[in-house]
Amino acid sequence: MGKSLRDISVLEHMVSYCEEIIQMVDRFGDSYDAFESDSAYRHACAMCIVQIGELTTRLTDEFRRDYNGMPWHTMKAMRNIAVHNYGSISLENTWDTIKTDIPKLLDYGKTILSHMNEK
Repeated sequence: MGKSLRDISVLEHMVSYCEEIIQMVDRFGDSYDAFESDSAYRHACAMCIVQIGELTTRLTDEFRRDYNGMPWHTMKAMRNIAVHNYGSISLENTWDTIKTDIPKLLDYGKTILSHMNEK
């Protein structure tokens, strides 16, 4: 398993976007009602999700193969839906992504980065 500086950089950016989303939840409120009623909240989170999805395309094939604990392809698909069908994004699905998937990605990314930095 090779250590790619590109993969490390991409993963660091993904972790940063996850942290931004978590900060937004702290700032705007940890409830679906707050998310649903505040367009700035929704747009800020959606932009971070889009950026995360875009970053998945910059990970090397070797990285995605070696670190297959996240659905990299699905993350890219979520980005495509957000970008190309923005008006039809399900707020419930987006909120579920924020509350379930983002913390998982954050933990997974930090674990990988810690492991990579040990080498």
